[in-house]
Amino acid sequence: QVQLVEPGGGLVQPGGSLRLPCAASGSSLNAYVMGWFRQAPGKQRELVAVITSGGTTNYAASVKGRFTVSRDNAKNTVALQMNSLKHEETAVYYCNANRPLTTANYWGQGTQVTVSS
Repeated sequence: QVQLVEPGGGLVQPGGSLRLPCAASGSSLNAYVMGWFRQAPGKQRELVAVITSGGTTNYAASVKGRFTVSRDNAKNTVALQMNSLKHEETAVYYCNANRPLTTANYWGQGTQVTVSS
Protein backbone atom coordinates (compact mmCIF):
# COMPACT_ATOMS: atom_id res chain seq x y z
CA GLN A 1 0.00 0.00 0.00
CA VAL A 2 1.26 3.45 -0.94
CA GLN A 3 -0.01 6.71 0.48
CA LEU A 4 0.67 9.83 -1.57
CA VAL A 5 0.46 13.37 -0.28
CA GLU A 6 0.70 16.52 -2.41
CA PRO A 7 1.23 19.50 -0.09
CA GLY A 8 1.79 22.06 -2.84
CA GLY A 9 -0.63 23.95 -5.03
CA GLY A 10 -2.03 27.42 -4.78
CA LEU A 11 -2.61 30.60 -6.76
CA VAL A 12 -0.13 31.73 -9.40
CA GLN A 13 -0.26 34.42 -12.06
CA PRO A 14 -0.22 33.55 -15.75
CA GLY A 15 3.37 33.11 -16.85
CA GLY A 16 4.41 32.19 -13.34
CA SER A 17 5.95 29.05 -11.91
CA LEU A 18 4.94 26.55 -9.29
CA ARG A 19 6.50 23.37 -7.96
CA LEU A 20 4.32 20.50 -6.80
CA PRO A 21 5.93 17.96 -4.48
CA CYS A 22 4.52 14.51 -3.80
CA ALA A 23 5.64 12.46 -0.82
CA ALA A 24 5.04 8.74 -0.55
CA SER A 25 4.82 6.50 2.48
CA GLY A 26 3.98 2.89 3.13
CA SER A 27 6.22 1.44 0.46
CA SER A 28 9.26 2.27 -1.60
CA LEU A 29 8.53 3.91 -4.94
CA ASN A 30 11.46 2.21 -6.64
CA ALA A 31 9.27 -0.20 -8.59
CA TYR A 32 6.63 2.35 -9.53
CA VAL A 33 6.07 4.55 -12.52
CA MET A 34 5.14 7.92 -11.10
CA GLY A 35 2.81 10.28 -12.85
CA TRP A 36 1.10 13.62 -12.57
CA PHE A 37 -2.43 14.08 -13.82
CA ARG A 38 -4.80 17.01 -13.75
CA GLN A 39 -8.52 17.53 -13.94
CA ALA A 40 -10.09 20.85 -14.80
CA PRO A 41 -13.74 21.61 -13.98
CA GLY A 42 -16.04 19.80 -16.37
CA LYS A 43 -13.21 17.91 -18.04
CA GLN A 44 -11.74 14.45 -17.80
CA ARG A 45 -8.59 13.73 -15.89
CA GLU A 46 -5.59 13.90 -18.19
CA LEU A 47 -2.00 12.80 -18.03
CA VAL A 48 0.53 15.59 -17.59
CA ALA A 49 3.84 13.78 -17.10
CA VAL A 50 5.30 10.42 -16.12
CA ILE A 51 8.68 9.24 -14.93
CA THR A 52 9.88 5.66 -14.69
CA SER A 53 11.95 4.25 -11.88
CA GLY A 54 14.99 4.67 -14.10
CA GLY A 55 14.25 8.33 -14.76
CA THR A 56 12.78 8.15 -18.26
CA THR A 57 10.20 10.89 -18.70
CA ASN A 58 7.27 11.56 -20.96
CA TYR A 59 5.07 14.63 -21.19
CA ALA A 60 1.77 15.70 -22.63
CA ALA A 61 2.38 17.74 -25.75
CA SER A 62 0.77 20.80 -24.18
CA VAL A 63 3.32 20.99 -21.35
CA LYS A 64 6.49 19.78 -23.08
CA GLY A 65 9.28 22.30 -22.62
CA ARG A 66 7.55 24.03 -19.73
CA PHE A 67 7.03 21.29 -17.13
CA THR A 68 9.65 19.02 -15.61
CA VAL A 69 8.96 15.87 -13.61
CA SER A 70 11.62 14.49 -11.29
CA ARG A 71 11.96 11.87 -8.60
CA ASP A 72 14.21 11.05 -5.69
CA ASN A 73 13.93 7.35 -4.99
CA ALA A 74 16.01 7.63 -1.84
CA LYS A 75 13.62 10.20 -0.38
CA ASN A 76 10.51 8.54 -1.86
CA THR A 77 9.41 11.78 -3.48
CA VAL A 78 8.32 13.05 -6.87
CA ALA A 79 7.95 16.62 -8.01
CA LEU A 80 6.47 18.54 -10.89
CA GLN A 81 8.05 21.88 -11.77
CA MET A 82 5.65 23.98 -13.79
CA ASN A 83 6.82 27.09 -15.64
CA SER A 84 5.06 29.59 -17.89
CA LEU A 85 1.70 28.56 -16.51
CA LYS A 86 -1.45 29.38 -18.46
CA HIS A 87 -4.91 30.27 -17.27
CA GLU A 88 -6.34 27.11 -18.85
CA GLU A 89 -4.06 24.98 -16.69
CA THR A 90 -6.14 25.73 -13.65
CA ALA A 91 -7.04 22.30 -12.32
CA VAL A 92 -6.70 19.83 -9.51
CA TYR A 93 -3.37 18.09 -9.90
CA TYR A 94 -2.94 14.50 -8.77
CA CYS A 95 0.12 12.42 -8.03
CA ASN A 96 -0.08 8.79 -9.15
CA ALA A 97 1.96 5.66 -8.47
CA ASN A 98 1.56 2.69 -10.78
CA ARG A 99 3.45 -0.57 -10.54
CA PRO A 100 3.72 -2.16 -13.98
CA LEU A 101 2.34 -5.68 -14.52
CA THR A 102 0.34 -5.46 -11.29
CA THR A 103 -2.94 -3.94 -10.19
CA ALA A 104 -1.14 -1.62 -7.77
CA ASN A 105 -2.25 1.89 -8.63
CA TYR A 106 -2.47 4.72 -6.10
CA TRP A 107 -3.60 8.34 -6.12
CA GLY A 108 -2.92 11.32 -3.96
CA GLN A 109 -5.79 13.46 -2.71
CA GLY A 110 -5.11 16.13 -5.29
CA THR A 111 -4.04 19.73 -4.94
CA GLN A 112 -5.67 22.79 -6.48
CA VAL A 113 -3.62 24.93 -8.83
CA THR A 114 -5.26 28.18 -9.90
CA VAL A 115 -3.66 30.29 -12.61
CA SER A 116 -5.18 33.74 -12.47
CA SER A 117 -4.22 37.38 -12.37
